[in-house]
Amino acid sequence: MVAPKGCVTVRVGAEGEEQRRFAVPLDHLKHPLFGALLDEAEREYGFRHQGAIAIPCRVDRFVHVERLIDRDLGAHGHQLVDLDCGAATAHGHGHIHLPRFVGCFRA
Repeated sequence: MVAPKGCVTVRVGAEGEEQRRFAVPLDHLKHPLFGALLDEAEREYGFRHQGAIAIPCRVDRFVHVERLIDRDLGAHGHQLVDLDCGAATAHGHGHIHLPRFVGCFRA
């Protein structure tokens, strides 16, 4: 499955976990929580990583962070899509105050 228009493909998975591909809405990329995920990816893989964006955290934590971003942005358009099974994740449409720490990173 290919990412829908307005989304980018991201590979997600912690060490020892099977990686899964998600279609992430482009407006999520500028959110501070997604920026924290990208910072962790840079520390893990380096700035000049070749290929698709890869996020080194557990899939369930990534989905949780994406739901927080979706709720914070009040998104009504694109949803996070699991490209490996074709399912859109369920989410709400409220506003929340987000913590600074994502909690997705390995110790």
